[in-house]
Amino acid sequence: MTVRTVALAEGLDVSAQGYGAMSVAPVYGPVDPAQALATLHHAIDIGVTFLDTANVYGDGASEKAVGEVLRTRRGEVQLATKFGLVGPIANGQRGIDGRPEHVAGYLEASLSRLGVDSVDLYYLHRVDPHVPIEETVGAMAALVTAGKVRHLGLSEATGDELRRAHAVHPIAAIQSEWSVWSRDVERSVVPTAAELGVGFVPYSPVGRGFLTGTYDPSALGESDLRRRFPRFDAEAQPGNAKVLEVIEQVAHESDATAAQVVLAWLYAKGREFGLPVVPIPGTRVAARVEENAGAVMFDLTADRVARLDELAAITVGARSADPTWVSVGRE
Repeated sequence: MTVRTVALAEGLDVSAQGYGAMSVAPVYGPVDPAQALATLHHAIDIGVTFLDTANVYGDGASEKAVGEVLRTRRGEVQLATKFGLVGPIANGQRGIDGRPEHVAGYLEASLSRLGVDSVDLYYLHRVDPHVPIEETVGAMAALVTAGKVRHLGLSEATGDELRRAHAVHPIAAIQSEWSVWSRDVERSVVPTAAELGVGFVPYSPVGRGFLTGTYDPSALGESDLRRRFPRFDAEAQPGNAKVLEVIEQVAHESDATAAQVVLAWLYAKGREFGLPVVPIPGTRVAARVEENAGAVMFDLTADRVARLDELAAITVGARSADPTWVSVGRE
């Protein structure tokens, strides 16, 4: 399978689709460690060269799983991880810590779990409302100088926060939720990234499984993170089923799957805004990795992109129960 390469920044060339390793932690239900490792290996086998994880996923379990793969395949991938979230996010007992004096310690702990000496991209997972972003990014920049980090990134920052951070040290990538049903970032964050030459890494590009048509609410475990998102509430399901219906219609017309259609839509939006886009779908199944990667191989027609553009307006429920937790609540 051929996977296109995208330059998120000078010296940070990655496959046009990365792998979001949150799914190998037990945030969407129980994980089979052997299957998770096999899926990670398969992603690299078919040309995925960008692995994206975080210290908080599974309380370090995701970084450890990625580290197992890196023991033999570090030279084949660009590695990204994040810091800044504290507490068990699946239970809602969460906090943000962007204090500059803690940044180096978070990185050292991640490097230990990953089994590496450095990472290619280090994100601030959320902007600490009690710490000027300039101070946090200044501490992150010191890690670049020390040779432990190659590039810096932000997650769910506003356009203004991105601009302020970029003035302290070049930001290579911003990661935020962006999909056919989450388009608020197009108001400010995406245009700012395009202006500054910052790459965009959309997380949850397939709507945590809902936009693929594979979501089964009856199979939702008590600890499944999706229980915390308004779009997965029972009263939201009839309205959001209409969103999925349009996606599946476009998929049928395009001889593609629903997942491939919503990923191809993101590539189309990247071209529209003039910035590199590298979505990071996550899965625990090797066949799904191949399905997702197939989105790189075709373009949606303009009329189909336009039909998908309308879906955010009919989506029921906000993308976060707490709007200040994501960029839209602070714009």
